Amino acid sequence: MTRSHKQTIGVWLVFFGLVIFGGLRYDNFLGSYNIASFLNYNAMFIAISIGMCFVIMTGGIDLSVGSVAAFSSVIAAYLSPYGLEVALPGGILAGVAFGAINAFFITVMRIPPFIATLATMLGAKGGSLVISGAQTISIDWSSNFTQLGLGKAFGVLPWTIVVVLILVLFTWVLLEHMPLGRKVLAVGDNEQAATLMGLNVNRVKVFVYLLSGGCAGLAGVFLASGFGAGQPLEGVGWELSAIAAVVVGGTLLTGGSGSVIATVGGALLLGLIFNVLNFENGLGSISLSAYWQMVIRGGFLLGVILVQAHLVKKHALNKRSLT
Repeated sequence: MTRSHKQTIGVWLVFFGLVIFGGLRYDNFLGSYNIASFLNYNAMFIAISIGMCFVIMTGGIDLSVGSVAAFSSVIAAYLSPYGLEVALPGGILAGVAFGAINAFFITVMRIPPFIATLATMLGAKGGSLVISGAQTISIDWSSNFTQLGLGKAFGVLPWTIVVVLILVLFTWVLLEHMPLGRKVLAVGDNEQAATLMGLNVNRVKVFVYLLSGGCAGLAGVFLASGFGAGQPLEGVGWELSAIAAVVVGGTLLTGGSGSVIATVGGALLLGLIFNVLNFENGLGSISLSAYWQMVIRGGFLLGVILVQAHLVKKHALNKRSLT
């Protein structure tokens, strides 16, 4: 069993263990309302985490996803009078456009991903505030746009989760069973070696940043449809949540390995932790504000990164011993 498979199993074991704990401790934790609300809200984070996973697998980073999601939510809200069939692709394309800007800066201008996506993050945030006048943009409730964020497929699963499941299936097949997935991992493992092998490294990087932007755009559409408005001030810290989900899922920040399924598990696990904390607040045994939850998220991310740093060092030592 490979390390990535062990990580995937480990993440999902912890997730289901926490589900059992919550079900035994809290009333209505496993009720249909909480489950639907949990899945609906975390669909946004699953989407941006999948895009972030592909970027990190190449050894890059995308700090713009939160701001791009906010920008896309505003675009989707403006397009909502034309219906879901226009607002959904419009919001996604807005995200893809920012992904293309990131790809251009990184592959053509040779700007490091951290700096390039930081600039795009600021640009997307400023752009969303400008086009919205720093106000939330109400959607058209008479159109079918709200069905995506508030409706359920066959009265069971939220439509957002159905769309995310399609995204998960597509990206899993791409990573595990298509040549492009192997190229993504090869670029992250050793970019120079990938170039010598004849791989078009820039083309791979363009793809992953376009994918990350599109996933962020999809999250923005979910945001507007589910909350009834384009939210230019939302998305703050979403990039950290996405990075946390990716590293919890076992994807190395240095690139070269990763798992879509484990990333989904990481995103759901992080969301479940805060869901449990909210129920614990309701019992009155603790009192954690949203600010403390940010502290916990940051501490959790730091802990995972420290563990990863140890694993990377161990992996490097093993490589040296083999050579």
